Amino acid sequence: MAPKHRDGDVVATVPGQWITHFHTASAYAAFVGALIVGLALHYHKIVQNEHFGYPIEWFPSVSATIGDRYPERSVFQVFIAICSGPRFLLVFLFYCLSNRPGSSLPKFVAGVGVFRTLTCGGWTYVTSTDDHDWHDIFMISYLVATLPWTIGCLALSPPNPRAIKLRKYLASAFFGTLVPLVYFFIQHKVHRVPGAYTIYAFFEWSLVLLDVAFDAVTALDFSSFEIVVKDVKGLSRGDNQRISDAVLEKEKDKPIGQVFDHRFSWAALLDAVADVYLGLSFWTILTGLGVAVWYFPLWYMGISGFEVAVMSTVSPFLLGIGPLRKFITRYSALTLGTTVVGMGAYLFSTPVGRLGAISFSVWMSCLAWSAIWCSERGNATRLEARIMAWTIGLIASSVAKFAFQTNNPFWPIMHEANGGWNKTGILLFVLAIARVSRRQVGNGDVSQGVEKPKGSSALAGLGLAGLLFGLHSLLSDSSTMIMWVWEGYPVRGPLAVPHGAWTILTMGIGLLFGLFYPNLTRSWTAFGIGSVGAALLTLFSNWTGYYGGLTLTFYMMALTPAMIANAVRYPPGRTFFFGFFMYNIMVLFHVWVVAYAFVPGGPLVREHTDWVMATTMLMIGCGVFNALQDNAPKRQKSMRPPPNPAARKQRSYYIYILLALQLVSMAVAYLRFPSYDYTPYHPESKSLNAGIWTIHFSLDNDMWSSEKRMESLIRESELDIIGLLESDQQRIIMGNRDSTQYLAEQLGMYVDAGPGPNKHTWGCALLSKFPIMNSTHHLLPSPHGELAPAIAATILAYDELIDVYVFHSGQEEDPEDRQLQMEYLTALMGSSSRPSILLSYLVTKPKQGNYNGWVSPRSGMRDIDPSDWDRWCEYILYKGMRRAGYARISRSTITDTELQVGKFVVGQPEGTDDIISEDQVPEDLRFPALFKGQGVRGHRYHVFDEPRYFA
Repeated sequence: MAPKHRDGDVVATVPGQWITHFHTASAYAAFVGALIVGLALHYHKIVQNEHFGYPIEWFPSVSATIGDRYPERSVFQVFIAICSGPRFLLVFLFYCLSNRPGSSLPKFVAGVGVFRTLTCGGWTYVTSTDDHDWHDIFMISYLVATLPWTIGCLALSPPNPRAIKLRKYLASAFFGTLVPLVYFFIQHKVHRVPGAYTIYAFFEWSLVLLDVAFDAVTALDFSSFEIVVKDVKGLSRGDNQRISDAVLEKEKDKPIGQVFDHRFSWAALLDAVADVYLGLSFWTILTGLGVAVWYFPLWYMGISGFEVAVMSTVSPFLLGIGPLRKFITRYSALTLGTTVVGMGAYLFSTPVGRLGAISFSVWMSCLAWSAIWCSERGNATRLEARIMAWTIGLIASSVAKFAFQTNNPFWPIMHEANGGWNKTGILLFVLAIARVSRRQVGNGDVSQGVEKPKGSSALAGLGLAGLLFGLHSLLSDSSTMIMWVWEGYPVRGPLAVPHGAWTILTMGIGLLFGLFYPNLTRSWTAFGIGSVGAALLTLFSNWTGYYGGLTLTFYMMALTPAMIANAVRYPPGRTFFFGFFMYNIMVLFHVWVVAYAFVPGGPLVREHTDWVMATTMLMIGCGVFNALQDNAPKRQKSMRPPPNPAARKQRSYYIYILLALQLVSMAVAYLRFPSYDYTPYHPESKSLNAGIWTIHFSLDNDMWSSEKRMESLIRESELDIIGLLESDQQRIIMGNRDSTQYLAEQLGMYVDAGPGPNKHTWGCALLSKFPIMNSTHHLLPSPHGELAPAIAATILAYDELIDVYVFHSGQEEDPEDRQLQMEYLTALMGSSSRPSILLSYLVTKPKQGNYNGWVSPRSGMRDIDPSDWDRWCEYILYKGMRRAGYARISRSTITDTELQVGKFVVGQPEGTDDIISEDQVPEDLRFPALFKGQGVRGHRYHVFDEPRYFA
């Protein structure tokens, strides 16, 4: 660096591209240097993973190379430390180069760049061997920040066509590589495919190279840029305005290009965040209503009368009263504010009190949102904003449930003890209402400034009802459609984690498509594509069914803006009342198809989810037909965003929020991905503890979500496998939940849930510490009563294949059903020569009736305790292994059924029925002493007051 003299000042100059070159060289030296050293010194160790080693796996992953061994770890850390200085300079120089007067975007991008650099240091110096959790937190933070950094660099690129083109190619390659990366990781982790981790490693190294290469492109921008250090008294300001390069100039008139052509405003972003949170609150309240209602027929074992609360949504009929309509629309923020009662419903101690609070909130929330939409129908810009807030609120609700294992943390069944964030939810709601109340919402009169519409308000209401039902029943939880298509092991389709993020991503893409191309989404062509997706989801399983579900997801989200915009053209009192009323009919319809044994007229719609789906699409079709009667699409052929710059600016902030939600969902998918390294409780004795429990849909006696209490009891009971009955909650009336996700992740177990919610059963599930090698789902004969579900699985326990059956029999009122079910399942169990365990709900007395079919030479099964006469529902049967013990643990207030537990020893003969004392049993074959006497938290050994052990 040669000093220069200008006008008497001493000036030092450094070419800008030198910084980039030094950064790139040190970064590549860190990774490549560590790889070379690792391959030379510890090759066989760094290619070894939890399943396979050399020669099956022959190339190391990035994490194994840079973090597991000395000295390659030190080589990496030294060069990354050298890289950090140039890295901070690169971020700073790019900010200087792209800074625009009055714009906050360069500052935001620079902040993201600094954050990425700091998190890089986090996962560099806290390796996975040091602290796996913090290493993952830093790594996922780095990856999440990569998306806004990449988009920001593209948006702020100086006028250099070559640099922009390279950035686009490298960014596309980077994010495109994530798809095969995730695929091969799942192949390795879930399917244990030999060699899959080596292929994954190549994609992982590709991400590293592409990430560094993307930042290396700044050398082109800095080619005519230099760092100057001189003695000055003032700051020279030139024209720092940057414009898009020639490549972007060609795209400036395209819809997406127009949206981001404005100055960033934090105030406008906060307004959008407040609107979206109120949308989230709507979906929180609406989805919470079903769970609260379900509690009552569940405990009454039939119609209770409280089911009338589902009609809380019909409140928009009040908008048919002129003075009341004007008041509600003029003070819509006040109307929305009253729904805080639903957010605070958890404060009511009784189930009736919480149901009343949530019902009131649903009433007010449906009224408020209907009024807001209709009052904005004369202002397309503000109407679009309200629709986006409501729809992105649905996505936010789904993301929240994805993060909290399908429970919304603000629901009335949640509180602090079981993982609820109710106080946080109320605080955010108050802040959002305060923000919204600062500006006028609605014009107070929904009849002004709008020409008389063509078409029918009834058809518009039907379309709205079909769409609302479809969104609620399928998309209010990211795992619902995955449960529809799940068919057991080996895995042949999507998993709730990570593929729930795919559902959320498709929701976001569909909404954006509907905003930018509204005319296309309300066409009959689009309706046909959506209908094909609905048919595939209904008729097929595994990936085919899921791809159909994603198609339907895309279509419904894309159609939402057009469908609501169509509905607001008509008188709100009758249109939205009719829409919500028909939505309620669909809610009851989709419950009736499975609850047919307990409701009047149930047999007429028994097992007809296909009718529900067909009706939903027909109703949506009515709305599409009605929307096409409007002349507006014919007058406005353009598919561009509104020409109003304010509208384009407003739209961008909602898109920012949508992108942020996508990042959160990807982070959740990464953090929740199962480890699949589970260990049984007592491998030293080859013992296998098995349990059966009817969990009553994870609602306890006081209407609180019971997953945490269940998890504690299962863990303390040291269960290696457990069958759960009455476990399917993937319906509106049950909150679209899946408690097995929480239990499996917290307990470290594989999980198989089935048959799916579209198979019309109350569900059963199997959780296992041992790998599930194969499983099939069965619907047993049920000509009169409710369908009986069963899972037949084969697990690998201590290198021996063992069959496990989980089964829920029909009710006492249907003896023929139970007889046929017994014949079906005993034949299935008898056909297997492997050791077997039946975890079941049989509805019979010991040694009477069907019991003598279950325990018979045909099945080959033995009763775990023939002397236990005090049973009716739950039974554990076995064959082909030694039964070491049997216990019955009281339920406390979690459910209405006890937990039964059997202890077995794999690889030993069955033994006798002789009962022995506990002091004759080795320590590791005894049941936990925790539940003796009074037990803990209401759980104790009961009936016999202690476990039984067998010789």
